[in-house]
Amino acid sequence: MFISFVEALRRGGIAASLKEHLLLLEALDAGVTELEPEQFYYLARAVFVHDESQLDRFDRIFGEVFKGVLAGLEDGTAAIPEEWLKAVAELYLTPEQMAEIQALGSWDEIMETLKKRLEEQQGKHQGGSKWIGTGGTSPFGHSGFNPAGVRIGGPGRHGRAIKVWEKREFADLDSTREIGTRNIKVALRRLRRFAREGAADELDLDATVAGTARQGWLDVHMRPERHNAVKLLLFLDIGGSMDGHVRVCEELFSAARTEFKHLEHFYFHNCIYEGVWKENRRRFTDRTPTWDVLHKFGHDHKLVIVGDAAMSPYEVTHAGGSVEHMNEEPGAVWLKRLTDTYPSAAWLNPVPEAYWGHSHSTQIIRQLMNQRMYPLTLGGLDEAMRELSRKK
Repeated sequence: MFISFVEALRRGGIAASLKEHLLLLEALDAGVTELEPEQFYYLARAVFVHDESQLDRFDRIFGEVFKGVLAGLEDGTAAIPEEWLKAVAELYLTPEQMAEIQALGSWDEIMETLKKRLEEQQGKHQGGSKWIGTGGTSPFGHSGFNPAGVRIGGPGRHGRAIKVWEKREFADLDSTREIGTRNIKVALRRLRRFAREGAADELDLDATVAGTARQGWLDVHMRPERHNAVKLLLFLDIGGSMDGHVRVCEELFSAARTEFKHLEHFYFHNCIYEGVWKENRRRFTDRTPTWDVLHKFGHDHKLVIVGDAAMSPYEVTHAGGSVEHMNEEPGAVWLKRLTDTYPSAAWLNPVPEAYWGHSHSTQIIRQLMNQRMYPLTLGGLDEAMRELSRKK
C-alpha cells in the first residue's frame, strides 16, 4: 500500500530499497508504534533516512504523498477567533499617508496595550486604527499598515512587525544542493590549516620509498589522512525575511560541509537567544541551549553567523523583544557572549551592503560584531576568511 511513497522517495533522491519497504511493513505489523500519523512519520523516517542531510527532502516528499494527513495535529498558539483575522480587503496607503501614521509608543507600551485589547475586544474589526483586526492602521492584526505593531495571523507585507503571534514552520537547508559555481568553495579554502590526525590509513609514498632504499626490502609506511583542521561553528538564520536568500545560503552550507571536516551548524531566527536548534521541524520541542554550545565547543572554533540582520531593533536590545517568544535576555547579550567566547568571528549578510544603512537593527548588530559584517558575495567571503585566518 506504500509503493507510491517508496517511488516518490526514489524520485526525490532518497535511496528507498525493497528491503526498507518490507522492514516498514514488518514494523507496522508488529505494532512497534501507535497507529497515528505522527508516529508513522517517525517510523518511516527512521527506516528510510540514513543521513541527516536527507531530512528536509524526506519531509517534503512525505508532505506531498500524505498531504492533509497531519493537518490539524498541532494547534496554533493564538487563542483569537479566526473570524477576527479574515481579511475582506487589504489596506493600501500612499507613502505620504504612511508617514502620517505614528507608532503606538515604546515596546512596553505596545505590549501593555495589546494585553488591554485582548481583555476588552468582543468581536471582529476591520479597517480601524485601534482593535485587533485587518486592513486598517491598528498596531494589532494584519493586511494593514503600522510602523511598529504586532502581526496576528495573515502574511507579513511591510516587514515592520516587532512581534509575530503565530507558529511558523521553516525547512532545513539542504546541504547536498549542487552549487552552480565552485567559487564559494574556492573562497572558503582560504580558511584552511591542514593537519594529519587519527588512524594511519594512508600510504606515505615518500617515506616508503626512502625506507625501502635504506633497508633493502619493502618498508611500507602509513600515515593519517591529511585534512583541514579548522573547526567551524556555523549559525544560520532561517525563515521570514531570509526566505528570499535560501538558495545562496544552501550553496554556502553545501560548500562548508565539503570544505570543513570539523563543522557544527545550528539554526536561529532573526537573532540568537538562549536556544538554537539543529532541525527546523523540531525547533519548538528539541532546542539546544546556547549555554551548552558555549561550554561544549572550545575557543579555537571559528564563529560564522549568516543572516540578513533585518528585524525590529527591540529583538536585539530588549528582553522579550523576540517576535516568537518572550526571551529573558536581549539578543545583544547573547551576541556578546558568543564573540567573547569565539574571538575569531564574522557575520555574513546576504543583503547587498548598499542597503545596510537603511536597517537600524543591521547597524546595531554590525557594531556588536565590531564591524566584522561582510556581504555574502565572493569578495565578502574572501574578506571574511581573511579575518577568520588572523591570529587572535
